[in-house]
Amino acid sequence: MRYGFQNRQTSDLSNSDGSAGIIRLTGRDIRWLKHIERHGPQSSSYLHALSKDTHRSKDTALRQLQKLRNSGHLHLPKQQRATYRAGFNPFIYALTERGKDALHDRGMAEPTLQPHGHWVHGFMTACASASIDMTAQRHNVRFIPGHKILEIKQAPLAVPIGGRKLIPDQLFALDYGGSYRAFAMEVDRGTEPKRSKTPRKSYVSSIRLYRHLLERGLHRDHYGLKANLLILWVFSSRANEERFLDLVADHAGGTARAFLTQSVEGFQDDWRPPELWTHLFEDPWNRAGAPPVSIEKG
Repeated sequence: MRYGFQNRQTSDLSNSDGSAGIIRLTGRDIRWLKHIERHGPQSSSYLHALSKDTHRSKDTALRQLQKLRNSGHLHLPKQQRATYRAGFNPFIYALTERGKDALHDRGMAEPTLQPHGHWVHGFMTACASASIDMTAQRHNVRFIPGHKILEIKQAPLAVPIGGRKLIPDQLFALDYGGSYRAFAMEVDRGTEPKRSKTPRKSYVSSIRLYRHLLERGLHRDHYGLKANLLILWVFSSRANEERFLDLVADHAGGTARAFLTQSVEGFQDDWRPPELWTHLFEDPWNRAGAPPVSIEKG
């Protein structure tokens, strides 16, 4: 199923200046804006999936997203022009200042944790967290975004550890109806070295930082968490996932079972907007030296 316009010209990826006039935002429009505010840029396929419970038509969803783009509430990040066969892919939408103002004027704006770093890495992070959020909703599990966790102690995302800082790609929790799990999420496109003698981020240095965090309970002191913290690592390569699990077995010690891994499609060298990764919530996650574990139930 395609959520874009088949064989679009590259010029279709240009942005409107908002001159199409003012539109009255609907409940679905606000839901889309809030979803992008929470997770970061989202494709039209994800946004349609989000609102499909109330608006089933894909075509009307695409037309309404076009209206929000023309009215200046959404824009198309230029980085999507680098996707494989860009003219055949779903559009990727991000909030404009006007879109942010629309949420602020309604008292709905929140200081959410936006993906950081390289844009494609951030978009992959947004796809992963949004996939877990939307799939959890279908199972009546509540997604608690990272900024709600940071509000507990008014803490920054970065955790100081021995002169360095551990900064997860994303942070969230799941409410299973009174029982909770918290998650730090890391996303890997194969750009990080496996080992490094310098302070730069590598698999081994990240494993050691998370081991230190978990062994000393720093996530409880820093974030104020009472729930257990699990580390989700999402890979674009199964080979890198397997190498990472070998390193976890060698370097994570007694915390190895807290490191969970899965691989996803769509973010290899020729990347494109993926379909919803429902398996990140519904399928078991791999561990080093232990059976796979599900996050579907608390």
